[in-house]
Amino acid sequence: MEHTIVESDHGVTLVGGAPVTQAQMALALAHAPRLVAADGGADRVLRLGHLPEAVVGDLDSISAPARARLADRLHHIEEQETTDFDKALRSVAAPFVLGLGFSGARIDHGLSVLNALARHPHRRCLILSGHDLAFLAPPELRLTLPVRSRLSLFPLGPVQGISAGLRWPIKGLRFAPDARIGTSNEVATPEVRLTFDAPRMLVILPRSRLAAVLRGLGLPSPSLGE
Repeated sequence: MEHTIVESDHGVTLVGGAPVTQAQMALALAHAPRLVAADGGADRVLRLGHLPEAVVGDLDSISAPARARLADRLHHIEEQETTDFDKALRSVAAPFVLGLGFSGARIDHGLSVLNALARHPHRRCLILSGHDLAFLAPPELRLTLPVRSRLSLFPLGPVQGISAGLRWPIKGLRFAPDARIGTSNEVATPEVRLTFDAPRMLVILPRSRLAAVLRGLGLPSPSLGE
């Protein structure tokens, strides 16, 4: 069940409970100025000196001081069938979401985030970590990237595609999580074009390519003059 809690014409920064640096927060807010926390991510946001406009989740991880300070911004979703990330993602209506604090702390949490991306392909979400960004590829994608940049592809289910501009083309390959994957491919020409037959391919790039990805996805960002 989906119920909109935060609606925005611009990107939304969504913060979870895993470590987040000031630099990561500044980067995300420059592109996605609305700020939301998923449960215990509220404590992380407060420690970084920010106030989330909403806190979404089952609220079993948020501290008592944060709960008291943000009492008028708490949105309790009781069901236990999905994670707090899933609950928050489906509660945000925005052109895109930048997710911070959802990778690097626990493997099971990281995997559950990827599961949510696959479950909600219509919600554009980019996950930022210490070094990387990851997002579910749309049916067609065109990116302008520096030659020799790392570009990894990881299937979240059976999927095929066609590429132009990669060192190792993917046409004719059958990808699946338990079969062929496409990690550590490389950009061979300044323009990369990708098409896929299903919304199941995760694209992973260096975090420094965030602006290029937002442009390629046609997403509005204050930092891109849009």
